[in-house]
Amino acid sequence: MTAHTLIERLAAIVGPPGLLTDPGDLEPYTVDWRGVHRGATPAVVRPANAAEVAAVVKLCAETRTPIVPQGGNTGMCGASVPREKGGEIVLSLARMNRILGVDALNNTLSVEAGCILANIQQAAREASRLFPLSLGAEGSCQIGGNLSTNAGGVNVLRYGNTRDLVLGLEVVLPDGRIWDGMRGLRKDNTGYDLKQIFIGAEGTLGVITAAVLKLFPLPRSGATAWAAVPSPEAALELLALLRSHCGDKMTAFELISRNCLDLVLRHIPGTRDPLPAPHGWYVLAELGDVREGGAIRAELEGALGAAMERGLASDAVIAENAGQSQGLWKLRETIPEAARAEPGMLYRHDIAVAVSRVPAFIAEAQAALQARFPGIDVICFGHLGDGNLHYNAFVPGRLRADAAAREANDVTQCVFDIVARHHGSFSAEHGIGQSKLLEMSRYKAGVELEMMRALKATFDPLGIMNPGKVLPDESGNGPGRTEATPALADRYR
Repeated sequence: MTAHTLIERLAAIVGPPGLLTDPGDLEPYTVDWRGVHRGATPAVVRPANAAEVAAVVKLCAETRTPIVPQGGNTGMCGASVPREKGGEIVLSLARMNRILGVDALNNTLSVEAGCILANIQQAAREASRLFPLSLGAEGSCQIGGNLSTNAGGVNVLRYGNTRDLVLGLEVVLPDGRIWDGMRGLRKDNTGYDLKQIFIGAEGTLGVITAAVLKLFPLPRSGATAWAAVPSPEAALELLALLRSHCGDKMTAFELISRNCLDLVLRHIPGTRDPLPAPHGWYVLAELGDVREGGAIRAELEGALGAAMERGLASDAVIAENAGQSQGLWKLRETIPEAARAEPGMLYRHDIAVAVSRVPAFIAEAQAALQARFPGIDVICFGHLGDGNLHYNAFVPGRLRADAAAREANDVTQCVFDIVARHHGSFSAEHGIGQSKLLEMSRYKAGVELEMMRALKATFDPLGIMNPGKVLPDESGNGPGRTEATPALADRYR
């Protein structure tokens, strides 16, 4: 079948509003939001419902046409964009953006995969409920992409990752059949939990078209604190203290190094240091309660007072209102933006270790990097409550414009080797995509890769679903990639 005939058949399925072929229209769908991953596609298909998705996938299976499912295209690892010469069509779920229903008594909300996360949060609030998934891209990311990458965010400490927030899915399988698993059940022991196979699979096993999501009581009061701590060890002890004082009211606990705050104060307008003197480390903690009133603030004040008596915190400020709380969170959430404003080459690492191992990891990684790269500037921040750190670094003299700096793997391998020694993960919440295929070969156990390849072969025997993502080829490299020429620049910007 010619490309022209394929386009005609796709157009017959989705109609004129559902098909883009003009190069200018295709551009936003072929490059990731960081501008790192850039590919090509003959067409972007934008189906309006699951039946159209199924028809498109069935046609692609018949013609052996590879497919790249795409949500809001806000991912960090290039999973949602086509490869440079892959010949894939992009299957955008953006038109499938309906709220299908809210069941307040069952605490569930059913949505199509193209729903913007912020719109889902708003629909939950209108029903006096909370959908707790919250992250920096929530105004543009789509829930299908969140599901496909098992997104984390700032509320994991209390509510879990995305996979913990899902009760049911609707999925179009690689042969075009539709699996209807849209059940809002909290107990269902009728065999394998199939939905979990697709959550975090980055579109390599099927296309998620709808989901049943968990809702929670809407918090009616909250308290946010910014506290200076002497060390990551003290931050970990403060975390334990807050948990003992406040229980499950704690929703977020972020660790932030002074380097991060300096970046934000230097590059983000309207920001200021919350405390009168600089400190080496900070935590940003937030509590939420379904009760109204000031009781939760009093709990936080009491816990911080106890922390200061024990030397776990040297200074702290508690937000007086929602505006001040947003100002404190702005300091945390704009760290990546501030880092991009620096001229140097930033090596990014989204890692996780057991919560108890975080201080030891930080100490070992800092010492190893300083010994190997004198003067290195480590930008460390992240979700201490669940062990997920964004452990990034600037190396003196390395600039983004320098191809050798972009291709260098020395900083990353040094960090990931230490992560491995601590039995951690080289990808905590950003996924694999096409950026971390080399790491999958290097750090993933052989038996794990074999099981993953067996799943891929079972669900997608033709290999048409998001090829070149998540799984390295049998030689241990990504498609078209050799060990001698790894596309390591993909990771960094």
